[in-house]
Amino acid sequence: MDNVRPISKQTLKRLPVYLNYLKSLTQEKTATTSATQIAQALGFHDVQVRKDLAAVSSGGKPRVGYVIRDLVYELEDYLGYNNTDCAVLVGTGKLGKVLMEYQGFSQYNIEIVAGFDVDCRVVGTSVGGKKILSAEKLKSLCNRLNIKLGIIAVPEEEAQQVCEQMIESGIIAIWNFAQLNLCVPDGVLVQNENIGSSLAVLTKYLSEKVSW
Repeated sequence: MDNVRPISKQTLKRLPVYLNYLKSLTQEKTATTSATQIAQALGFHDVQVRKDLAAVSSGGKPRVGYVIRDLVYELEDYLGYNNTDCAVLVGTGKLGKVLMEYQGFSQYNIEIVAGFDVDCRVVGTSVGGKKILSAEKLKSLCNRLNIKLGIIAVPEEEAQQVCEQMIESGIIAIWNFAQLNLCVPDGVLVQNENIGSSLAVLTKYLSEKVSW
């Protein structure tokens, strides 16, 4: 996949959606599919699907489409699902514990190896079979295991400081659950999970539907 073109962040977000759909087709023993069929199933525009898949695959053929098994492999390879990435989580409150216990990350070859907290009452305990360590040990563990992915699940007033500690520890990709836009240097990617924005979209949709 050395000749694959760089893709946009929006395309990158859609690739796992395609992958999950294609995997459902393999369970139905379907051998091939097309960009049009994928678009119709997922509610996307077929031109967009073609462009997205062309960025990661050269397997599409006119009147034949894609061999699903091959396309699944190409998507998993591009997304790095064949390589397990270790992650650390800071903030082991209710949300943090749920994330540490969640088994679904293994589907994407992500493994949370440890949680970190400043609360001495939880340090030394385990959640989901993973140890909760003192926040002071974050840098040493990240350096020792060469961890590049961090998850922030602390209150917003603590998030920027935790973010800076992660960056000092060598982390270059951050999944942020705090309701705060983090300031990071070039070369560090932050993916925000903005619960407030998501709920605003849902409630607005509901209000419009109910008013019809």
